[in-house]
Order: sequence, then C-alpha cells, then structure tokens
Amino acid sequence: MGWVRSPKDFWAGILFVTFGIVAVAVSSGYSMGTAARMGPGYFPRGLGGLLVILGALVALRGIRVPGPAIPAFRARALVFVLGTVVVFGIAVPWTGVILGTVLLIFVTSFASHEFRWQAALTSGIVLAIAAVLVFIVGLKLQLPIWPWPFNR
Repeated sequence: MGWVRSPKDFWAGILFVTFGIVAVAVSSGYSMGTAARMGPGYFPRGLGGLLVILGALVALRGIRVPGPAIPAFRARALVFVLGTVVVFGIAVPWTGVILGTVLLIFVTSFASHEFRWQAALTSGIVLAIAAVLVFIVGLKLQLPIWPWPFNR
C-alpha cells in the first residue's frame, strides 16, 4: 500500500469505520424514536454514524499526511496489561480495592520500557482512592476496601 502515508492513522480510521458500521447494523433492528422521546436504537445508531464519519476522516488523514509506521507488536505489554486485569478481578475479594488497585497499576506499569516505580506507586495510590470514591462510596458496590483480615 504505497498510497498510505501514515499507516497508523489509516488503520485506526478503518477500525473506527468498522466499529461504526457494526453499531449501526446491530442497532438497525431497534426503533429510532425521536429526539424528544429516544428509542433504544437512537443512541447506538447516532454514535455509530459519528464513528463512521470520524473514522473516514482519520483514514483520509492517513492517506494525505505523512506519519510514522506501525510499531512492532509488543507481546510483553499485552501480557502484562491483560494478565494483571484478570488477576485483579480474581484477587480483589481478598486484597481489597485499595491494595488491589495499587498492585494492578504497579505491575501494569512494567509493560512500559519507561517504568519508574515512584510514578507507578503514586498513580496507584491516586487511582485507588478514586476507585474507592467512585465504586464504593458513589455507586455503593459491595466490595472490600482493605485485605480480608482487616474487613472483619
């Protein structure tokens, strides 16, 4: 594909267009409704249409504007990020939200070659506080805040 000057933008745009078309196709069986009384198909169809437009613009940019090539696939990052999310989901009943979130952010940070433990720890603490405020205080989810021996 010699006519694509920025493969990153081009393929991102194609991905957006694909997801937009799928959203419109899936929601086409639902009633649209009106702006004052929206039906179940109103939002997914509108969002899918916007995604198609945005994707087309990004793909066109990939054809017109030079940009970087797609970087090599990094399996280490994929394994770290997906693995820690799975481990977090399994471990949070025993570790609690605070310790589980700090560990999730800290271990996931190893996926980057720019890992700095101070930044990872700080981010983990800030996000753990945010997780408690949003999910436990705000949404009232029944999750342990601290590890299991401290919750009794």
